[in-house]
Amino acid sequence: MLQGKTVLLGVTGGIAAYKAAALCSALVKQHAAVEVIMTEHATEFIAPLTFEQLTGRRTIVNTFDRNFTHQVEHISLAHRTDLVLIAPATANICAKVAHGLADDMLTTTVLACKCPKLIAPAMNTNMYENPVTQDNLDLLRRYSWEVIEPAAGRLACGDVGKGKMPEPEDLLQHVLRHLALPHDLTGKRILITAGPTQESLDPVRYLTNHSTGKMGYAIARMAMLRGADVTLITGPTSIAPPPFVTVVPVVSAQDMFEAVAAHSPSCDWIIKAAAVADYTPADYSDDKVKKKDGDLSIPLKRTQDILQYLGDHKRPGQFLCGFSMETRDMLENSRAKLEKKHVDMICANNLKVAGAGFGVDTNVLTLITADGVEELPLLSKEEAACRILDTIQIRSGK
Repeated sequence: MLQGKTVLLGVTGGIAAYKAAALCSALVKQHAAVEVIMTEHATEFIAPLTFEQLTGRRTIVNTFDRNFTHQVEHISLAHRTDLVLIAPATANICAKVAHGLADDMLTTTVLACKCPKLIAPAMNTNMYENPVTQDNLDLLRRYSWEVIEPAAGRLACGDVGKGKMPEPEDLLQHVLRHLALPHDLTGKRILITAGPTQESLDPVRYLTNHSTGKMGYAIARMAMLRGADVTLITGPTSIAPPPFVTVVPVVSAQDMFEAVAAHSPSCDWIIKAAAVADYTPADYSDDKVKKKDGDLSIPLKRTQDILQYLGDHKRPGQFLCGFSMETRDMLENSRAKLEKKHVDMICANNLKVAGAGFGVDTNVLTLITADGVEELPLLSKEEAACRILDTIQIRSGK
């Protein structure tokens, strides 16, 4: 997702420097061009050759090389850099860049960069919590740096507290958030529902369906990467929610209705990808229902129709997108749903079509609006998510 992007990775002299190698590898796997600048103290923790082997590029350490081209390299490097990430960042480097000091290759290059800048402080807890360090981090924020909060845990010095450098995968997500996709949805507030609901019979058993939440989670992630402010209302799933998204966990259909009703008025787009139970047990037993001889009948009652509610209460300018999972008569049933529930678009799929079922990483969608039908080919769920967002963007005129 970082093809054609240049990331400047600054590595400073902390024990967490070894994690920077894994971060560098992760960036390269996303096809980023990674330029590594190390402080001299960083080379005491990890060798520059490590990064050269990972990136296929020369690791830069010393500003004052006798070669003239190297003297001005910090300017040319700054011009071609799309994002700066200093990880790990010691208290010293935080102080230097906050106050515009430029006495080595890393600080002179960073000072010349106009691109987004991220910094991941990593140090002893007392050093991190020191008011001077916090003032420096606040100053960086004022200068539009993104300060990535350190993790808490056991530190190399033996103390336990805040100050650990986040894991490389977490740092990669910060980079992807900035560079992976154009931020054409900046300013959009998007509400997405995902996953199944669970309708309890007793403290042990519940009714549910086969939804895994993958489609809704993919839409949430792609919308976030495109700059949207995303709220994800999700039933119980086994997958990690995307980062930088407001997650509202729910269990039952009633829980989801209440959460959607609370959040929907402030949203520009609503994409209802959750597989909400149509029926719930009419009676709930506080104790486990014991097995008996013979058959068992479970009386059911209708749940609140969330999509119908949203259609009936849609405010002007709000775009409502629903999903329709069918096993037959997909177009007819979906068109009827579109009209009856006052929905702007239905994303329909047929459970019997290969690649379009629950729990898979692909989908085969048909996008249905009042004036047309668009059949999408077999796509990954993230590709399908982008096509959905593209269509909504066009249809909403924004």
